[in-house]
Formats: sequence, C-alpha cells, structure tokens
Amino acid sequence: MPRKVELYAKKIRNGTVIDHISSGYALDVLNILKITGKENHVLCIVMNVPSKKFSRKDMVKIEDWELKPKDADKIALISPYATINIIREYDVVDKKSVNLPKVIKGIVKCNNPSCISNSREPLEPMFHVRKNEPLIMQCHYCSRIMEKEDILERF
Repeated sequence: MPRKVELYAKKIRNGTVIDHISSGYALDVLNILKITGKENHVLCIVMNVPSKKFSRKDMVKIEDWELKPKDADKIALISPYATINIIREYDVVDKKSVNLPKVIKGIVKCNNPSCISNSREPLEPMFHVRKNEPLIMQCHYCSRIMEKEDILERF
C-alpha cells in the first residue's frame, strides 16, 4: 500500500523558507523580522508539525522576500537549529544553518533599566553568549543575565 504523504505548505516560486524553527516559535521569528503580514508578501506559517530531526518543528515561507544576513543572527537567538533556504524559480539556490555568534551586538536591548546601554549614551547593546541551549546571554556593560524568554521581549 502506498504511503500517504502530507504536504503542509505549497512550494514558493521566489523567497525565503525558514525551516526547523523550534516548535511554537514561528510567530516570534516573524516578530523579530518585523513581518506583520501587511507587507503584501504571501506568508505560510506551519506550526508544531512532525519532524525527523526533532519531534516537532515550525516553518515559515515568505514569498518575494529574501532574508538579510544580519536577520539570521536574530533567528539564531530564538531557534539555534533553524535553516534558511533562499528560493528562486522554485529551486533552492542557497541553504544555510543559522549560527549563533559568541557576541551579539545591536539586536537585543538589555532588560536592566539602569544599564548604560539603555541611557542616552551612543552605545550599541552588546551581549556575550554564555550558553546556546537553553540560551543564556550576559550584558557586556552591566553583566545582567538574560534568558530566551527575556530576549523575546527586548527586540
């Protein structure tokens, strides 16, 4: 008997597919990318689907939009095993895994209101990654520790 194959989302002609997003975090990925759905791109959001690599995963497809390199660092903060596929004419022309850098600059704000990076000083927020999974970062200026849930609130 032939095996039933389920297709959760159709192929896109041109755009970006963000796959292997940690289960339940697809909407957070769109939020950090500042994609609201009002930009006139066709979006496909698939959440909590079975995965061979992980038990469950999310996936986002964005037609006619290509991810910028700095945005991959943002995705790595909330989903360290995500993969980015750039699609042109239905073919994958570039595929890469996100890579969490050891130092994060200018992406997340410190959650310490007294931190100098939150003052009017011309300082770019900077964090040192102390642990990848679960994510733990430390502010370069005030040494405040931030975890994944803290970070989601600070974009």
